[in-house]
Amino acid sequence: MRLVIFDVDGTLVDSQGDIVASMTAAFDGVGLAVPDRDAILGIVGLSLDHAMLRLSPDTPEGLRAEMVEGYKRAYQALRIKSGAASSPLYPGIREVVEALSAEDETLLAIATGKSRRGLVALLDNHGWSRVFQSTQVADDHPSKPHPSMVLTALAETGMQPDSAVMIGDTTYDMEMAGAAGVGFIGVDWGYHPASLLTGAREIVSQAQDLLAAIARVTGEQG
Repeated sequence: MRLVIFDVDGTLVDSQGDIVASMTAAFDGVGLAVPDRDAILGIVGLSLDHAMLRLSPDTPEGLRAEMVEGYKRAYQALRIKSGAASSPLYPGIREVVEALSAEDETLLAIATGKSRRGLVALLDNHGWSRVFQSTQVADDHPSKPHPSMVLTALAETGMQPDSAVMIGDTTYDMEMAGAAGVGFIGVDWGYHPASLLTGAREIVSQAQDLLAAIARVTGEQG
């Protein structure tokens, strides 16, 4: 048996348009200058309170909390308006996830900085509400790169770290996996440059290469 844990934004889905638009709305809503696009995409994966602190460290805590709520409202409105098109799957990802889901020896999990509400809506939109055996979200854990999400996914599925692999696009995913003792596979289509993913066992450039990479990494560990 093996456990495959996926990040969401920048790994399974390309949500950058809605993320940038929602962060723009959050800053505009309180009259602050909007960070540039690269800075916004650089915090994808962090829990919203940590992301807002990173983007606006000199802003009072109460105002940052208001910005977090503004982001949530904007993101929800975009999701309701566009449905699955709000966060489209990367090419080939559906086939990879569904191939893994069909394997008796493979369990699937998610570790994401999204809220529970946001993740449930996304999975419903893509027809994946029953695909993942464990779903870990920002509501219930410290922000990445704390290993809590991965450790809880391991506990919920009864798996050991050497039988699991984390797949993600950011240094936060990589550091989280390392802190939990789990192998990491980086994808280069996400929001952090692949050159920063120095702790990855492998880095893949196409979704179709994930299946072989997962087999190699979990085989090496096992």
